[in-house]
Amino acid sequence: MRVLVARQDNIGEVLLAGPAVRAVARRAEEVVLLCGPRGRAAADLLPGVDRVLEWRAPWIDPDHVPVERAAVDRLVRDLRGFDRALILTSFHQSPLPLALLLRLAGTPWIGGISEDYSGSLLDLRHRPDTDLPEPLRMLALAEDAGFPSPADTRLRVRGPLPDTGHLTGGPGYVVVHPGTSVPARAWPPGRCAEAVRLLDAAGHRVAVTGHGDEKELTALVAGEAGLDLGGRTTLPELASVLAGACAVVAGNTGPAHLAAAVGTPVVSLFAPTVPAARWAPFGVPLALLGDQRAPCKDSRARDCPVDGHPCLSSVTADEVAAAVEIVASVEEVPTS
Repeated sequence: MRVLVARQDNIGEVLLAGPAVRAVARRAEEVVLLCGPRGRAAADLLPGVDRVLEWRAPWIDPDHVPVERAAVDRLVRDLRGFDRALILTSFHQSPLPLALLLRLAGTPWIGGISEDYSGSLLDLRHRPDTDLPEPLRMLALAEDAGFPSPADTRLRVRGPLPDTGHLTGGPGYVVVHPGTSVPARAWPPGRCAEAVRLLDAAGHRVAVTGHGDEKELTALVAGEAGLDLGGRTTLPELASVLAGACAVVAGNTGPAHLAAAVGTPVVSLFAPTVPAARWAPFGVPLALLGDQRAPCKDSRARDCPVDGHPCLSSVTADEVAAAVEIVASVEEVPTS
């Protein structure tokens, strides 16, 4: 049985699809993951994936993506030959555009989560319980499609990871990751820098991580007290850096989920623009900070709609430093 699994958005969402992918892989002869360019690096890290197809979906990508017949025709050709397809989506996304293309490719059985009437596009129209953590929501679709859950439902990445001791000086440090994909989810940089200084004063080595276009931010946050790794790691190398940490401080962003996938405790600076019950780091010791009842709750805002960004600016560096001590002392979280 050849199965296509689709998750077409960002690094974090692709990592959260990992338990569902592993469930499918237990029964399928081949698992091909269809992802977008924003999630490709994470797709290459998922256990259970035999091959990756990359395509930028106009109904998923937040930027304007032109719909070109030649590109759609190429995708339909690439989608031929699968026995089953599972379309993994968030609650605000629809599986139906991709289901239509899969039908054009001749896919005989398609499952997806859809509140909308799907006609003949879906053989399985799954409707999960509300407020399930996102990995369990996708896993429930896989189970309904006949792929039983693995015993371990935590996030995972494929090993071995590269050695990054030359970057970090060895394990046992704290990682602070100040960047986020959207401004509404960011803890103020000044608070991040203060937390680095407090953690250093408490005897912790601190590594500050970030994407290549965040070097100015990571340099500011690292200051004289932290080790600035901004722009110095690929995603597998970042996973290795996070795996060597005793705790990770991050907003609601892909590296927080990557930390969970390598089993590292997370102090999550979580803006309530999306529900923490669904999107907080899953399966690891967790401290959730931020006002979850702030006016921006459930707004899905990309830029903060409230003056002063109170949901996260109210969190102090002292609270973060204290939370690091707590989560780093917790040994393990039971799997669900």
